[in-house]
Parts: sequence; C-alpha cells; structure tokens
Amino acid sequence: MTVPASRRAPLQARSNQTVEEILDAASALLGRVPFEQITTSRIAGEAGISVGALYRFYSDRQEIFDAIAVRELDAFRAEIEPAFTARQLIFSPRKSLGRVLDAYVSFLESRPHFRELALGKHISEWTRESQSDPQTGPGGLLGDLLVKKCGWKPGKRLQLRIRIAAEAGDRVIAFAYRQESAEARQAVLKELKEMLTGYLLP
Repeated sequence: MTVPASRRAPLQARSNQTVEEILDAASALLGRVPFEQITTSRIAGEAGISVGALYRFYSDRQEIFDAIAVRELDAFRAEIEPAFTARQLIFSPRKSLGRVLDAYVSFLESRPHFRELALGKHISEWTRESQSDPQTGPGGLLGDLLVKKCGWKPGKRLQLRIRIAAEAGDRVIAFAYRQESAEARQAVLKELKEMLTGYLLP
C-alpha cells in the first residue's frame, strides 16, 4: 500500500532532524574531545539516540565527519558567494582571491570543530576531491573567478590548478595555526596570499 504524502513528510522531517542531531553531536565532541576518542557510540550518546539509530544513517564515523565537512563547506560557500561575485570586485580578481582566503580563515576561527577536521586531515580523500572540483563545492567559486574574470578555459588543467591550490592552501593554513602568536600566523597567511595569487593569477 502506498503511504500518503501527509504521512511520509513527518517521517522525512524526523529523519532530517536525526541527521542534524548526529552531525551537531559529532561537531560538539570535536570541539572538546581528542579526535581519536570520538567513536560512533560516543556520538550516539551525545545525540541522545541509540547506536542502532545512528547506523541507520551512517555506517561509520568517517561518513559522519565527511558529512560535517560538506555541511560546513556549503555554509561557507553560501556566506561568501555574494561578496565573491560583487560588482565592485569584477575587475580585481587578486583582491577577490585575498578576500576569499581571509573569509575562509575567519570561518575556521568561528568553527573549531571544522578546523579540526580540515587541518587535521580527517576528511576522506573522496570528499576532498569532490569539494575541490571546479564544478562543485567551494572550488566552483574559484573556478568561476578564473573562467569568467581571468580568461581561463574550463577543463582538466583548471581542475588540476584548483586542486593544487587547495592542497597547498590547506597545508600552509595548518602551518599558520602552528605558529606561537597571532602576528606570526598572519605573516604566514600573507605569504600564502602572495603564493596563490602568483600561481593562479599570473
């Protein structure tokens, strides 16, 4: 028998709520517990659900961490896209790229759980690939800049350059966060801007 839409909708809503509760619980743990100590059982307990209920949505903790990363990267894209495509930045791609980097660092500052995932290399390779692709994820913003404003042609070379920039950027940002002072961190980030703009916007 077909379930009426009026009955399916609440079930879907409850499922979505449970997913968000799982992701919120794992994010909270990332903010206060060493990464190695976070298990699916601990996440389920934090979310107030059974381990069996958690496994209805995620097969292991890596899937949960990847889902958090994608959720945060989608939020970052939504946050910066208006400024990134603003009319006043059309003729200043270098300034645009610098502002995107500044925005990303600020985003990491405001979300320590995501910073732990991104800089700790706890995101799976598949998810990193998908989010670095010029056709999807935040990499799409950079692809738009290079194609529409800098004359780059879409294709494999563009994808490779964006991936290289993302990998180099992650490593240098992680290095910046290992500095002992905010001043030293800013000096590293300034050099990163110079490096990326020189590579992507010759």
